[in-house]
Amino acid sequence: MIADIRAHFNKQFTTHQYESYLNYFESRYPGATKFRMAETPIFISNEFKKHLLETGAHVIDYILSNDFQTNTYPALNKNFFVPNESRIPDCLVMDFAITLNEQGEYIPQLIELQGFPSLFGFEVLQDMAFKASYNIPNNLTPYLNGFQRPVYLDHLAKMIKGNENQHTVLLEIYPDQQKTKIDFYITRDLINIPIVCLSEIFEEDHDLFYQKNGIKIKIDRIYNRVVWDDVIHADENIQHNASIFLKPLNITWVCHPHHYYRISKFLLPFLKHPNIPRSALVSNLVSVPENLNQWVLKPLFSYAGNGVKINVKKEDLTHITNPNEWILQKKVNYASAIVTPTGPAKAEIRLFYFWDEAQQKYIATLNLTRLSKNEMMGVGFNNTATWVGGTIAYFE
Repeated sequence: MIADIRAHFNKQFTTHQYESYLNYFESRYPGATKFRMAETPIFISNEFKKHLLETGAHVIDYILSNDFQTNTYPALNKNFFVPNESRIPDCLVMDFAITLNEQGEYIPQLIELQGFPSLFGFEVLQDMAFKASYNIPNNLTPYLNGFQRPVYLDHLAKMIKGNENQHTVLLEIYPDQQKTKIDFYITRDLINIPIVCLSEIFEEDHDLFYQKNGIKIKIDRIYNRVVWDDVIHADENIQHNASIFLKPLNITWVCHPHHYYRISKFLLPFLKHPNIPRSALVSNLVSVPENLNQWVLKPLFSYAGNGVKINVKKEDLTHITNPNEWILQKKVNYASAIVTPTGPAKAEIRLFYFWDEAQQKYIATLNLTRLSKNEMMGVGFNNTATWVGGTIAYFE
């Protein structure tokens, strides 16, 4: 953390700045922000950034290895096997906790990763909102590896939409009802992409369509925002339309549904690195660890902290009926690293990685960050405190 910038920010902070910051979103997308946004960004040193990127590079090396496809095949939902899977996704994200090592140095610990999009559009606007409302030093940026807003948006548009001859849609289940709907609206406006509900699609002769203003429009490419496990709990119309994807269709994906399963907590036991906590599938445990208070129990494919057990008991493990869908992960002690006027906060940084076709590698481009004063990091668990919620990290 950059202590002098943090101290200066806290000293200069006013509620008027925060209200101006919130109004930046409200004036553009009224009523669309459905999660708490923190009063502050966080400020990250070059040294910590180096640790983040080195750990991310280790994960990517595994994803690009020959073992990835074979070892992650068991993660796939065999009841929802979708054709046209690409070998790797166009984008992925990694979540890192800010922790302290035994020497008292801040280090990242990989908590989770997803072969699935995140708030790729929202964070562009969040950076703009912070800079419009606060005095953010000019030598700080939320972007990585030389990216800035124009280059980032150009890459984002090409990654999502493919070539100009393809009609691409952002697909979600009832998008206007989602907590992340503001990201859909911003993405639609930034790169000119229509938002389509899964309930609106239909298939004819292996082609996919939806209707707009009475006109049938063919879909060539899907920017997939559907969390496929949510389909199970959706209404009959959604489930019926999701079954269309079990057929061979003339479409391409960003990202393919299988990547949500392959690049997930399922991947963590295969990763060996000082900044990646030890973990194991519950189904692979030979015996229950004696020190369960040092472990966290997580469902493999949940998100936003749903189903996570912080204080694990032996009966939690023995009562699991589907042990191949749960992971036991060594507990990470988040550092109270962010000094705020209402007490210290913990932080988790999510890095966005985009595939660069020319360089044939993933590149870290931008981030989102969460602040918490709770045991759980998700913004849904931090609705009553202040100086917590969704934010962004600025790097030297």
